[in-house]
Amino acid sequence: MRSVCLLTFCTLLLFGAQKPTLNAVEETSLIDGQFPVRSNLRAGVAKIDITPQDPSTVTVIGHRRPVSGVRDSLRAGILLLDDGDTKAAFVTMDTIGAWEDMVKLARESIEKETGTPAANIMITASHNHSAPGYVENPVWAAELLKRIGVMAKRAAGEMRTVSIGYGEDRIGFGINRRKTIDGRAVIRLNAEGPNDPRVKVLRFDDGKSLTPMAVMMHAVCHPCFFTWGDKGSLPYPAGYPKISADFPGEAQTFVEAIYGNKTSALFLQGCAGDIRPNLPGHPYRCADEADIQWAGRDLGGAVARTLALSVTREKLRQRETFYKIRVANEMLDLPGKEQPVHAELMAIKVGPFLFLSMPGEPMVEYGFKLEKAIADRATPIIVGYANGNIGYIATAAAHEVGGYEPNRSVLQPEAEDLILKKLGQLADRVVGDVFESFSKHSGDVLKREAEEKTRLRSVQPKAP
Repeated sequence: MRSVCLLTFCTLLLFGAQKPTLNAVEETSLIDGQFPVRSNLRAGVAKIDITPQDPSTVTVIGHRRPVSGVRDSLRAGILLLDDGDTKAAFVTMDTIGAWEDMVKLARESIEKETGTPAANIMITASHNHSAPGYVENPVWAAELLKRIGVMAKRAAGEMRTVSIGYGEDRIGFGINRRKTIDGRAVIRLNAEGPNDPRVKVLRFDDGKSLTPMAVMMHAVCHPCFFTWGDKGSLPYPAGYPKISADFPGEAQTFVEAIYGNKTSALFLQGCAGDIRPNLPGHPYRCADEADIQWAGRDLGGAVARTLALSVTREKLRQRETFYKIRVANEMLDLPGKEQPVHAELMAIKVGPFLFLSMPGEPMVEYGFKLEKAIADRATPIIVGYANGNIGYIATAAAHEVGGYEPNRSVLQPEAEDLILKKLGQLADRVVGDVFESFSKHSGDVLKREAEEKTRLRSVQPKAP
């Protein structure tokens, strides 16, 4: 017995303690290209075409211009998640915004079709400048809502057990569009200005193949390749004359094509308020076909590299097996230039991944500040253009020097501190490492239950 113990001790010293591996039966049953998924998380995904049937009858907004055709389809996507106790959903759209009225009706439809509480649904837009406006095009808007309901029902019928892989890469086409000269901000492609070229990629796998069930990509840049140009922007000085999903659509199509169109790719926009495509001109030009292929394949290639790496055996061993879903959101009255501005801030945590959202166009510094505040508590993914559309969310420092974004914003400079503070509080609620968020004391439990009931009612669809 002593010799056996000594042998075991020496073996541990030589090889070190390792994570538990598959047992012998599981090892012999493994098939190359498949992997076991041990998880409490179930997911369903679907995408649907939301392109207007007759482009000539709609008003394209962002940069208003007439259009006469369709370069590539506009799409919406939905990812449903269920940890066994809590359901949540992410909706992505190739539109310029997630309008408040539209968000309310879409949540109502999704809740009806999937049982996901309305307050647990994040509705997001890529901020695409080559798509119809919701208010300006009521016929298309009604069809959009109808299709979202169909999409949600389809996703609910495809729920599967999944695990999540994560990785990051970089893109090279975004650039800051502000420069401060002599104490005032001017429009300038500024390579030295703040920018966030990171691409954050999540893949949702059922383990049946190396093709992900769903892909969620997060990047930071205005989708305004196909917009107004200048007189040097031939052949499109008046802007691109067709509907398009811009670079996020091109990237999604690229990634889906790599996997034989057997996956669904969704795009989340980050804090892109002052980040645009690097297209030099006077002050910048409209893109052409070569430009959009460059950007779409740059982002799509970054995503594809990350997806491939995250199913290597070393990366698979790092995946979580338990994904707790926690959701928090709050309606906030922010100080406005003319009147208070009603805004919904939201936090969704899925396992180690923390999504924080704002209902407008946050400048890139918001993402950096929120990530720094979160530090190593979670993997942060900061989302703009979600659950509302209040326009530019400029920093207080930007208000001091003026320029397009703060001048166009309806908010006062003091809004920044309130937004950052409230998102920090929402993060505390869902990360679960603040004592009040997990305390079993009866008073704390009752307080959390009361807060959750209030939260669910705050964006609950009204009864007819």
